[in-house]
Amino acid sequence: MAKEITPRSENYSEWYLNIVHKARMADNSAVRGCMVIKPHGFAIWEKMRDTLDAMFKETGHVNAYFPLFIPKSFLSREAAHVEGFAKECAVVTHYRLMNDPNGNGVIVDPEAKLEEELIVRPTSETIIWNSYRDWIQSYRDLPLLINQWANVVRWEMRTRPFLRTTEFLWQEGHTAHANAAEAMAETRLILDLYAKFAEEYMAMPVIKGIKTANERFAGADETFCIEALMQDGKALQAGTSHFLGQNFAKAFDVQFLNKENQQEYVWATSWGVSTRLIGGLIMTHSDDDGLVLPPKLAPIQVVIVPIPKPSDELSVVADKIAKSLRAKGIRVKIDNDDQNRPGFKFAEYEMIGVPVRLGIGARDLANNQIEVARRDTKEKLSVSLDGIDDYVAQLLEDIQQNLFNRAKAFRDENIRKVDSWDEFVETLETKAGFVSAHWDGTTETELEIKERTKATIRCIPVDGEMEDGKCVLTGKPSTRRVLFALAY
Repeated sequence: MAKEITPRSENYSEWYLNIVHKARMADNSAVRGCMVIKPHGFAIWEKMRDTLDAMFKETGHVNAYFPLFIPKSFLSREAAHVEGFAKECAVVTHYRLMNDPNGNGVIVDPEAKLEEELIVRPTSETIIWNSYRDWIQSYRDLPLLINQWANVVRWEMRTRPFLRTTEFLWQEGHTAHANAAEAMAETRLILDLYAKFAEEYMAMPVIKGIKTANERFAGADETFCIEALMQDGKALQAGTSHFLGQNFAKAFDVQFLNKENQQEYVWATSWGVSTRLIGGLIMTHSDDDGLVLPPKLAPIQVVIVPIPKPSDELSVVADKIAKSLRAKGIRVKIDNDDQNRPGFKFAEYEMIGVPVRLGIGARDLANNQIEVARRDTKEKLSVSLDGIDDYVAQLLEDIQQNLFNRAKAFRDENIRKVDSWDEFVETLETKAGFVSAHWDGTTETELEIKERTKATIRCIPVDGEMEDGKCVLTGKPSTRRVLFALAY
């Protein structure tokens, strides 16, 4: 397998696209702005999906499914929501095709116009809350904790595989509660769950924070987020959890009879992560030789390669090793292909990010050992076959931790405090990363900083300390620092 990857230092964007395509993650499709997720990429998504799904269910959530199409009138009921998504909506206007009388294939039947246009869901709050009106009658029906795994469409002009596509896969949670405190607790619970998944499974360190009013989800009272830093110094919003207050309950008249026998509007949350996480995974860990995957999310954690080619003797040993590894829950592949040389195989498994490679030949057998190569550091060691299953199991844990430690060290080194406008601009232009600075709290200042530098306020860190200071742009008083960055 020819690598031919553009180095990160030369062209980071091209490097990213090279990884996506050469690691067999995704292809461009015939539909502009949409991608074909290939089996290897989808297998990673399945690992993410299954892990998150289990975490949701452990916290009392259940899955359901709602329609892909939303009546246009539904989006009009919550003013901020429709304003936030109006420019991204794909609209269905007709329901039938017909043969072109001029013989040019098919055309839209002009007689088949819908009475009300349908929106291809950009997010499902409106269609879901229309159902919740019938589902919720009493406090006994609460809390209602629903999640769905689905696809959504947001019409994008500039796309990049996984990071920003017109159609993408995600999960969206939508919950209803009897009071504000319970809804806020749910919002924070999911924020912590997302952070735990990002750090413990993706090995991607994140900062938990609150979005500014300008960056808040359309229709939310408060938006919480997790923000990660990519290797090029740009930030990535990796997940959001929204406290919706009673906005959608009032828009769709979702009321319940409380314990005092009085009618009251419910309190709501929504939250989601998407296939954008795969883009984050690529850009957090990968290198100029291909994809690097944390073991917990790698479809293949260990590959066994007989050297120079498979033989009966080597196959017996490989099968025995694989069986012992699988007994420990490790995902193993034995490469019995005899058409390609070991060097080609090594490059291929390095490219697709398999965390551990075991190479075994006749000489290794004679010495009762096996070659162990780890993807994260490129180290190769000769290890005794005795207890190889325990060794590999521990190695996978070490790789997982090393990837997190490495990413966290990079992130921490690239959070820089600045106190003046000149220092702010210089840091963005020469070092990037997160810029920790004071802001006067106004949307006007936030937008002016964005216009001047393209940097946005990624979040107000939830763990940030209160600190008196002056806004880097206006010099007005500020009580805490926020994190700015260039972002995807």
